[in-house]
Amino acid sequence: MDWNQLLCECRERSHSSKNTADVRTEFHKDYHRIIGSASFRRLQDKAQVYPLQRGDFVRTRLTHSLEVSSFARSLGDMIFRRLIWENKPGVNDSVRENCCDILECAGLIHDIGNPPFGHYGEFAIREWFKSNFARLEFHGKPVSELLSEQMMADFLNFEGNAQALRVVSRLHCLTDMDHGMNLTFALLNTIVKYPANSTEIDKTSGDVKTKKMGFFASEQTLYEEISRSTGAVNCRYPLTFILEAADDIAYLTADTEDAMVKGYIDYSTLIEEFTNGDSDDIHAALDSLKSALERTKTLGMPDPEKKAVQQWIIGIQNTLINAAADEFCGNYNAIMRGEMTRDLLSGSPVSRLWKLLGDISYRYAFRSRDIVKSELAEHTIMFSLLDKIVPAVLSDNETGYGRDLVEVLSENYLAICKKSCEGRPEGEQCYRRILLATDCISGMTDGYATSFFRMLNGLEDF
Repeated sequence: MDWNQLLCECRERSHSSKNTADVRTEFHKDYHRIIGSASFRRLQDKAQVYPLQRGDFVRTRLTHSLEVSSFARSLGDMIFRRLIWENKPGVNDSVRENCCDILECAGLIHDIGNPPFGHYGEFAIREWFKSNFARLEFHGKPVSELLSEQMMADFLNFEGNAQALRVVSRLHCLTDMDHGMNLTFALLNTIVKYPANSTEIDKTSGDVKTKKMGFFASEQTLYEEISRSTGAVNCRYPLTFILEAADDIAYLTADTEDAMVKGYIDYSTLIEEFTNGDSDDIHAALDSLKSALERTKTLGMPDPEKKAVQQWIIGIQNTLINAAADEFCGNYNAIMRGEMTRDLLSGSPVSRLWKLLGDISYRYAFRSRDIVKSELAEHTIMFSLLDKIVPAVLSDNETGYGRDLVEVLSENYLAICKKSCEGRPEGEQCYRRILLATDCISGMTDGYATSFFRMLNGLEDF
């Protein structure tokens, strides 16, 4: 792969004419399309870790995405300045600037396809289809007989990552109903973390690119066009490694900080966890945490332990960013050949620190009593919405509950579904109607999903 091709400015819908007064680069235009979209704004009411809770401190999907965008741009700038200094062929300041712009945009939209209630929303969708595919019918025929293996697998392996490509390329309905935001192929390729469809998932392969699905069958042709245009065929796009590292750094450190603010973890617990570590990177993190407390006490700060943890987290972010930059530069040739099979941090000198932070977040935040209680409520909401909406979109009834329910779903998504079904075989129409259901539910915010559930169950006016 080479950067001349990788930084492809093509869009699915080409411009018939260009405004000569518009001096923005194509990637700057992407940025403005994203931040002005309703899909991006909805992230402010989608949970990062703590669903169905109100507060002015813990992260939402929106604040998380802003942090990832910032980290991704900074990490990209650090990496490409180093590559220029190392005289890597084809890498110059223009490439650096374009890559930083793409990474900034990719950070903003990397979670734009996530359903309500954080990762539990994805899990709930997968579990619902595993439990209910056998009973679904379309035109009096079992859905399982109409759908291809890949179509079935799309729902059984539902991923917010794949939905993100769908949202920005198909579901953003402003200029037309065919191309979404019509973003550049370089940016779209960056957000496809897994260049595999739902039947190519292989978690035992040892290759990160087959860990999950990266696109639905409905967008496979588009993805193939994107990867051919950028030259990243059958491999991860190089900037995806940087985006993934920025995402990991953002959520691992933010989850720790949010857990502390929520009272699930404190300074002494972190000291205990890191004291039990058995690697140089963990020992260095422990020393820096102790030093942070000494500094906050010396400065006479209120709540010195809390302030120490917050200062320490900034240092940990810097440590992880530097490690990710080292790994990208050290494996640059393998990445450009499409031969890199792991993410940047998992094989780095700070891999044990990275894993410990993830383990702490899981045990103290994700498995906290409050989160588990929230997930019980979220399960009821998601399953109830799917129970009602999926059969409704598969029905052709012109009267009754199913018709009424479909009429109150997103008008844009309904129009897009209707157009995408025109002239297609029965199995394809069935598949796209089910996509309408997952599109509508995934597009809901936490608050809207909760209110819509309550309305459908007669618990409140809507």
